[in-house]
Amino acid sequence: MTAPTPVSGAGGADAYARLAELGLTLPQVVPPLAAYVPAVQSGNYVYVSGQLPMVDGKLPYTGKVGADVTPEQGTELARYCALNALAAIDALVGLGRLVKIVKLTGFVASAEGFTGQPAVVNGASQLFGDVFGELGRHARSAVGVAELPLGAPVEVEVIAEIA
Repeated sequence: MTAPTPVSGAGGADAYARLAELGLTLPQVVPPLAAYVPAVQSGNYVYVSGQLPMVDGKLPYTGKVGADVTPEQGTELARYCALNALAAIDALVGLGRLVKIVKLTGFVASAEGFTGQPAVVNGASQLFGDVFGELGRHARSAVGVAELPLGAPVEVEVIAEIA
């Protein structure tokens, strides 16, 4: 078995340039809310803990998508979650070691009857595609839940392969 190769083109060290082209900067890693770490490496994988859509230490919106938060706002919040996940990966191992985004799980605090979770989680999926191209395409689950920590509308966790 050969060792994985860091991404080239739209990924790895080029991810920083691509983020800048998109007008994005990596935020500070969101501090854990309880007894866990933002990300952990095991072998060639980084497992990122659930990331809330924190911006400058605050949630831009709270509540349930489909009631208090529009689906469009939820999609934007999912992008923030993905950016926070990239910050956690970068702080642990550096984006230059990224080989592939493998799996994304998105949780959407959903109003009764709201079934648009996949479209909301697309905000995170599209960010990874925008930054990493084909190497940002991933397996995914989009799950509707009753509540999320701090009243967040969206939470995202990520598994990434590294070299």
